Amino acid sequence: MPTPPKYLTGAHTKHRLQYHLVWVPKYRKRVLTGKIAVRIEALFRQCAEMNRWNIAELEIMPDHINMLVQIGPDLALSKVVQFFKGGSSRAIRQEHPELEEFFWGDSFWADGYFAETVGIANEELIRRYIRNQQATSMPL
Repeated sequence: MPTPPKYLTGAHTKHRLQYHLVWVPKYRKRVLTGKIAVRIEALFRQCAEMNRWNIAELEIMPDHINMLVQIGPDLALSKVVQFFKGGSSRAIRQEHPELEEFFWGDSFWADGYFAETVGIANEELIRRYIRNQQATSMPL
């Protein structure tokens, strides 16, 4: 798979919005192994491809998902997570009825998730840049 561009371009934007995401199966059950892990990875990659997002890194551990994903500025992060979790939950529960003994209700994933923005520059560097902008900018 080719390496995506560092910055993506939209109609009126140039952006590089990357997020580190983590979420867990309901009850933190250690079920993300074997065929289930393989299928979940395929579902996540299909979701990303359909939405023109880039999964830069993905690790499926037995009890959690770790993902680095680049998305565009046109959608809220909560919607992105909803697409990943909702679509995969439905498919996994339909394709693996044996999981019903572990998961009752309609969801495969626990509520909530961890999200952190990821960038080249760290926070302190950005703070200094903003503070010193006027002193270092050229007159118009």
